[in-house]
Amino acid sequence: MGIAIAACAFLLIATTVIHYEVLRLMTTLLPALRIPPRMRLVFVIVGAFGAHFLEILLYGAAYYLLATRFGVGQMGAPGPLPFTRCLYFSAETYTTLGYGDVLPHGDLRLLAGMQALNGMLLIGWTASYTYLSMERLWDDRGGQR
Repeated sequence: MGIAIAACAFLLIATTVIHYEVLRLMTTLLPALRIPPRMRLVFVIVGAFGAHFLEILLYGAAYYLLATRFGVGQMGAPGPLPFTRCLYFSAETYTTLGYGDVLPHGDLRLLAGMQALNGMLLIGWTASYTYLSMERLWDDRGGQR
């Protein structure tokens, strides 16, 4: 259980730092872009998507390593564990989609619960950032600046 708790703490900190740095970088680059406001919003969405993808990838790698190297639990059916299954489960959990076709066993369940909460918070942070970006790029009359 200790390894799973340590992994949860590490991933929470790592994903927060990744998200913060990507949003900070976009905040710095956005005013310098010489493109129309609508395209700046596309830049915001693509940048945020990239951050989320990295965070999903990090959790997927953690599931894979914890299951295959540290024996903390199993991911899905017994047998060889492909990394793609961990990546799929990570994306499904991060977004709180929860199909339920891949189930973690053992202490990996703790990581899955933590990832769902972390994903919700980071997605909410992105939504807030996107709203603030739109507010800066659009004037009070609903048109572009």
